[in-house]
Amino acid sequence: MSVDQKSLLADITRRMDGALESLRRDFAGLRSGRASPALLEPVRVEAYGGEVPLTQVGSIAVPEARMLTVQVWDRSLVGAVERAIRDSGLGLNPAADGQTVRVPIPQLTEERRNELARAAGKYAENAKIAVRGVRRDGMEQTRGQEKKGEISQDDVKVWSDAIQKLTDQYVKRVDELLAEKEREIKQV
Repeated sequence: MSVDQKSLLADITRRMDGALESLRRDFAGLRSGRASPALLEPVRVEAYGGEVPLTQVGSIAVPEARMLTVQVWDRSLVGAVERAIRDSGLGLNPAADGQTVRVPIPQLTEERRNELARAAGKYAENAKIAVRGVRRDGMEQTRGQEKKGEISQDDVKVWSDAIQKLTDQYVKRVDELLAEKEREIKQV
């Protein structure tokens, strides 16, 4: 394996890891009936003349299995944090208590569980598309090197097989993450 091939495969691996990491972040935002600080991480709060992530105006904690709390650092932002959580589309109903915003996590209905499972499937499909896009870029790079005369047809075949094998591994990991998330969502 040449230095070029190793650096190409390292770049492809890095980019595919990025697609998996993005999928994990997307999955963290899907409510599974259990309290998790990651649930509120995508929420953005109207503060300081713009929208900022919730994590920049307060700290999120899990005092019990079905409750999240947000300790807001600036008392004047408590109402904005409460509004942002309510309007986030997560189906949560926060209540302010001094500088703390309490967010009870309601039991999920069967219909809502199915909606979340479908959303998880869409996120997984997007991750697979991203992985396949990285594969396509890698294949194009090897073909480009062949056209320039830098590598032989045999090398193109070897590289293509290695890139395809890597792609198959990442697609399998996406499927495993999806199966795990669906189990978590459907668990009552």
